[in-house]
Amino acid sequence: KMAKSIDDINVLLVDDVSQARRFVEVILSGMGVNQVFTANDGRSALDFLGVEIDMVDLIICDWQMPRMSGLELLKQVRVIAPDMPFMMVTGRSDIKSVTEARDLGVNAYIAKPFSPQDSEKKMKTLLRYM
Repeated sequence: KMAKSIDDINVLLVDDVSQARRFVEVILSGMGVNQVFTANDGRSALDFLGVEIDMVDLIICDWQMPRMSGLELLKQVRVIAPDMPFMMVTGRSDIKSVTEARDLGVNAYIAKPFSPQDSEKKMKTLLRYM
């Protein structure tokens, strides 16, 4: 798979808080990302991926959500798409959580609150996986 440029990337953004989704969407569009799909929890994200996984190049996912946590989603995604770049957004930076996410194959990790610059840097790092 050839490396894609930012404007070719389709992002699936998973967060139960609409303001948080909005914030990340604004950052993404500022970076030139044209297509952002959103899901308000892990289960909806999984349903979407079940149908449209070929449309998604990158998942940005909140850690704590109702119905299905980001970690749970990551586990499921690794079964259906082992190489899917996955970025976890979290308020938790305790070592245990970070290690757990890493063991499950998370590609990047960003702690809240973060600035547009932080997330842009992380995204650019992630693009190297693609």
